[in-house]
Amino acid sequence: MNKDSKIYIAGHKGLVGSAIWRNLEGKGYSNLVGRTFEELDLMDQAAVAKFFKEEKPEYVVLAAAKVGGIVANNTYRGQFIYENLQIQNNVIHQAYLHGVKKLLFLGSTCIYPREAPQPMPEDCLLTGELEYTNEPYAIAKIAGLKMCESYNLQYGTNFIAVMPTNLYGPNDNFNLEKSHVLPALIRKIHLGKCLEKNDWKAIREDMYNRPVKGVSGSSDEQEILSMLAKYGIRKRITDSKKTVEVEIWGSGSPMREFLWSEDMADACVYLMENIDFMDIVRIHAGKTNDHEKPKEIKNTHLNIGTGLEISIRDLAYLIREKVGFQGELVFNTSKPDGTMRKLTNPSKLHSLGWHHTVDITDGIDRLYQWYLNNLKAH
Repeated sequence: MNKDSKIYIAGHKGLVGSAIWRNLEGKGYSNLVGRTFEELDLMDQAAVAKFFKEEKPEYVVLAAAKVGGIVANNTYRGQFIYENLQIQNNVIHQAYLHGVKKLLFLGSTCIYPREAPQPMPEDCLLTGELEYTNEPYAIAKIAGLKMCESYNLQYGTNFIAVMPTNLYGPNDNFNLEKSHVLPALIRKIHLGKCLEKNDWKAIREDMYNRPVKGVSGSSDEQEILSMLAKYGIRKRITDSKKTVEVEIWGSGSPMREFLWSEDMADACVYLMENIDFMDIVRIHAGKTNDHEKPKEIKNTHLNIGTGLEISIRDLAYLIREKVGFQGELVFNTSKPDGTMRKLTNPSKLHSLGWHHTVDITDGIDRLYQWYLNNLKAH
């Protein structure tokens, strides 16, 4: 890519897309293109075709997706499969039709079987049943990576698919119903601390910034307390002592890997700048000779991860420490745990020359400070 190459980032306002945008800007790329949902509905085939015809992007990063945590994935199953299939079908196909030089498609490690070997290598894809709670989203992402791979094989395109592990970072989603586990825990434990300190100014400020189902900072105190209790943030009295507890879904036993979103962005830009589809084919096949071509070319996506994991319980207590919450963490074992382990094997990406730099302890500090700094005063 040249510094003035036109690069379209689909989903440039989200956690993933915004991190990639900032990384590209920081490296001097000056011709970045983005559209909000209001400006371009990626589920609208005609609108996407018109956009590609008019803008003629040379490179595309497909970071737009319908995403959410375990509750959202299990609740909005139809939306998750339909919207993701529509978005990626439209963008990938138009990239092919308009001769895009390289496309980067972002998926998720939930594509791997529920009982996948740990850590999960790329070639364990489609070797077993998926985790039920996020099956529709996973199937959509599998379709997306196979679409990239199939277009490369039939049409000679240069489309790369990457599967980042659990991401967190600036512009994360802190919605109490639909967010992923780490930002949800940060917000819940932050609100728990505010309730513990009886700091209603901070609680209202938080609710003004991110209302929950019609409850905002202007709602009355009892209404806010009822909403907080619904999401497991509540006052209680034990042995005549008032305390605050924060409820967490599941046993806390599942192990999870987390990657700072700006590390993920750096990996994506590194691949866009340095790696082509056939480089990945050779890495997957263990080939070093440019003239050697495997009989079957499949599972040519790349994991992006740290290769390190932490239990949800330890993560929650680490966030509790960083936030400064003194109350109780209660694990509700009647709620689902999801997959018990989801650790990636990033060795192929490492062999291509990229490694992560931000560990989970530093990352939680950074994200909590970002959260506090981005609460607008009312």
